[in-house]
Amino acid sequence: MSATRDRFAIEVDGISYSYGETKAVQGISFGVERGEVLGFLGPNGAGKSTTIKMLTGQLVPATGAIRILGMPVRGHSPAVHARIGVCFEEKNLYAQMSGEENLRFFASLFGIRRPDVRALLERVDLADRGRDRVSTYSKGMRQRLMVARALVNDPDVLFLDEPTDGLDPVSARAIRAIIEERAKAGTAVLLTTHDMNEADKLSDRVAFINDGAIHALDTPEHLKLLHGQRSALVRIRQDGETVEKRIALDGGRFADRISAAVDGAEIVTIHTEEASLEDIFVAMTG
Repeated sequence: MSATRDRFAIEVDGISYSYGETKAVQGISFGVERGEVLGFLGPNGAGKSTTIKMLTGQLVPATGAIRILGMPVRGHSPAVHARIGVCFEEKNLYAQMSGEENLRFFASLFGIRRPDVRALLERVDLADRGRDRVSTYSKGMRQRLMVARALVNDPDVLFLDEPTDGLDPVSARAIRAIIEERAKAGTAVLLTTHDMNEADKLSDRVAFINDGAIHALDTPEHLKLLHGQRSALVRIRQDGETVEKRIALDGGRFADRISAAVDGAEIVTIHTEEASLEDIFVAMTG
């Protein structure tokens, strides 16, 4: 195995896919290292789901090549599927079965006879509801069960599509902790989310995809440095009233920018702000 192949758990080289005349994904290339979390970000219809379906063998790319853990992926591949975990927005669970029964069933598909379902349910805070039918679960509980299902085979690669969608803050924090733990243990994680704060905190790198093409691929910090604009939120007292002004700070000395903007008014407070990942995302994907 080459050094590059040993380093990357996911390798994508020039893949494309179209739905009829509509080009959903246009020749994109990227890689995800072992132990890395890659935030795969884009607006609805940008090509995220189509890309993940190609990576997991549900769709066959029209062009290009995919390798997962050094193995080629082109449609269904049992050897690849045995080593990946998936959590999609579509919650493919059996509603009339209990949470425990669901996990045992999906474990059996991997040839796992005695899965530790109790530990999995405890990890997603569902141990006290494991014997209840999934039909009685809330949206957030089903989402947590989907995450447990994705972990049932102890995967080397995780594909997580909006894993914290619909969760309360405590449950969402628990899922984020699982993602961080898996990455530290060497699992490669491809994460899609509309929560830019979540992407910023969890991702080692982020890829912005729009109209089927990747427009940026870098660390959140570097993207904000390259494409963001620092600003200051200044509260001033003017004509007896307190007024807020947001002032762009790039392209000039800090003091000069502030002085010119307030024009002699009394300054009450100044708070500097760095560009957010959301700012960059909106600017790049429009």
